[in-house]
Amino acid sequence: MSDNTTDQAFLRRGFTGYSPTPSFSGITSFLRRTLTRDLQDVDLAVTGIPFDSATTNRPGTRLGPRAIREASAMQSHEKPYGWDVDPLSELNVADYGDLWYDFADVAGFPNLLRRHIKGILDQDAGVLALGGDHFITYPILQAHVEKYGPLSLLQFDAHTDTWPDRDTSRIDHGTMLYRAVMDGLIVADRSVQVGIRTFNADTLGISIIDSESVHLRGPLEIARQIHDLLGNNRVYLTFDIDALDPAFAPGTGTPVCYQCPTLDMIEKAVPCLEIRAWWTPVVMTGVQTAISAPGSQPAPVRTHAALMPPAPKRRERPARKGDRIRTTSARNDRKWGSLT
Repeated sequence: MSDNTTDQAFLRRGFTGYSPTPSFSGITSFLRRTLTRDLQDVDLAVTGIPFDSATTNRPGTRLGPRAIREASAMQSHEKPYGWDVDPLSELNVADYGDLWYDFADVAGFPNLLRRHIKGILDQDAGVLALGGDHFITYPILQAHVEKYGPLSLLQFDAHTDTWPDRDTSRIDHGTMLYRAVMDGLIVADRSVQVGIRTFNADTLGISIIDSESVHLRGPLEIARQIHDLLGNNRVYLTFDIDALDPAFAPGTGTPVCYQCPTLDMIEKAVPCLEIRAWWTPVVMTGVQTAISAPGSQPAPVRTHAALMPPAPKRRERPARKGDRIRTTSARNDRKWGSLT
């Protein structure tokens, strides 16, 4: 087989390497990774969760996984600029496809999603989930806690999603983390929410770093605080697209003013991943990047924002002794890369 072939989602040999397929051609799996449900030797499985029936304002994030995959074709050709690691050469990454569910059976969705994620974790692969509205965090957390025990939460968001809701039958993207705390899925006093700028009288013990603090204190100081708050716990990472300014992500279902621009958020998130890197699993579930209202914005804007890299980038200062910058996979805690 020639290396210069289209449709490497089906024809690639193995799971590593970059794709010569033109961005406008071929099957758009995530970053042109191999499409498979067989995760033997796979470090990270990417799966789409096209669900938006829990949103309170504009729907549309069910189109997110498809749009993210299409946008990712622009970044599948070469190593990311300025990185000290080469993730697509060093990690076996596969596209697991989307969760199937009956769109008319909303009540049955949470259990289907939990079992879907469990099927990945049972094969000893890590999970990168593409939403989908933010409710998907709850069933995915359930699956991870079943395997790993209670997790710390690192959440980038404009909203806490911890508003009280004692009706456990409701499916709501603004209350699912209240349920997660009440159910013991999250270690609240070792969790942190970043970029918050909506009022909630009771944060259930989760630490808040609001949007103003991010602007005033800068990314490295924020990263160190996150590191201290998380401690040595395993961490579940979720990024809601409304953490970004509507100028950069105007299609979000619940836009909130005074948000962090895309570049600022990258500079905030990446040092966190470098300094605090015992994150197994690192699960990017809240990447809700479909165009919620397709006619309301330039189509690629929000989707490309979803592709902000969840991996180490070159540091702005030399590494210091004691900095934790190792990452581990769910498979045998294999080291993916380190600075020592």
